[in-house]
Amino acid sequence: METYQCIRSRLTVRDFRPDPVPARVINKMLRAARWAPSARNRQPWQFIVIQDRDTLAKIGGMASSGGYIARAPLAIAVIMGKVNRADLDAGRALQQMELAAWSEGVGGCFVGLGGEENAKVKALLGVPEELQLITVMPFGYPTDEAKARGKARKPLSEMAHREKFGQKYLQR
Repeated sequence: METYQCIRSRLTVRDFRPDPVPARVINKMLRAARWAPSARNRQPWQFIVIQDRDTLAKIGGMASSGGYIARAPLAIAVIMGKVNRADLDAGRALQQMELAAWSEGVGGCFVGLGGEENAKVKALLGVPEELQLITVMPFGYPTDEAKARGKARKPLSEMAHREKFGQKYLQR
């Protein structure tokens, strides 16, 4: 899939078919994340590939906004070293992982894990205390219903400015 088409068509997916994600696709996703840029090229990320149904169910039960993890055939935990703005570097790796997945027909949805639920998931996955668990992101092939939902976007004219805020950006 061409890059721009992949970006435009990528969906946030919370409803997954039960089909497993092949190792070839998982490896592509991890390699894409590995090649993400990071501040000072520190590459502070670690990834845990989770496919065990019991573990996915436990995480889904712990994540107040991500119960759908329990129904995904795959999740990838993104763990960061204690660096400044780890969330930015993690976001870059996650975006590349998502696009690589989508180019293979696999979708996902970011799950925020705060406070106590983050600590519980870290303990379940054996993440050392000094590292940050950013997310456990579920992945899988979307159901037909998930694909049919599509996505809506505001027009560019409502968000793009030229030179100063409030001066409309007009395409040339």
